[in-house]
Amino acid sequence: MSERAPESDLWDALRGALVTRALAIVSDLGIPQTLADGPRPVAELAEATDADPDTLRRLLRALASDGIFAEVEPGVFRNTDVSEQLLRPGWAAFAHFFGGVWHQAAGALDASGKESFPDLFGTDFWSWLAEHPHERALFDTSMEQGKERRAERFDRVEWRDGETVVDVGGGNGSLVTALLDRHPGLRGIVFDLPETVRDESAFDERIRFVEGSFFESVPEGDVYVLSNILHD
Repeated sequence: MSERAPESDLWDALRGALVTRALAIVSDLGIPQTLADGPRPVAELAEATDADPDTLRRLLRALASDGIFAEVEPGVFRNTDVSEQLLRPGWAAFAHFFGGVWHQAAGALDASGKESFPDLFGTDFWSWLAEHPHERALFDTSMEQGKERRAERFDRVEWRDGETVVDVGGGNGSLVTALLDRHPGLRGIVFDLPETVRDESAFDERIRFVEGSFFESVPEGDVYVLSNILHD
């Protein structure tokens, strides 16, 4: 089996930002959903999404070169196993952020040590989310990604009925909900900022939401879960 040439790895790294942005554009347009029933000509895709046909064709061909979509005949595209992942809300939300505001902030990075996001958007990322409820909802959706796999990892723990699990930075409560589905004897607290977008009516009597910042304090519980937040 031949190894990849160093130039190939470097080339993929150099053009990565272009792939990220192209993927965000077509994901935000809903192209994977439009292709869910099978291949369609790019003219139909453009009409359905109010996109420029030539630009959309170029974006899809670029992504097809990486296997994210497939061009089954000239100008006709279909989903692949990769693009079908974008049918899942969590992956689509990740595409939105990585190719959107995070992409812009990354493009403004330099070696000065100064944060780029506030310079671009006038405030830090978390405050910006609080001011943009739709973006906050998408962020909470993105954090759901992989919740079932994370909940499975807790099966090795010797849980005791009646224990209270505090999910620190728990977002919309998806992880606690999945955990309690697997271990019905537990109780859960979803702890996060007040602007977190959640449907508390979907919580049963075992789960409650507590608002606050884990930089200041956390509510009392028996077990604390820190999932996808240590980088904060």
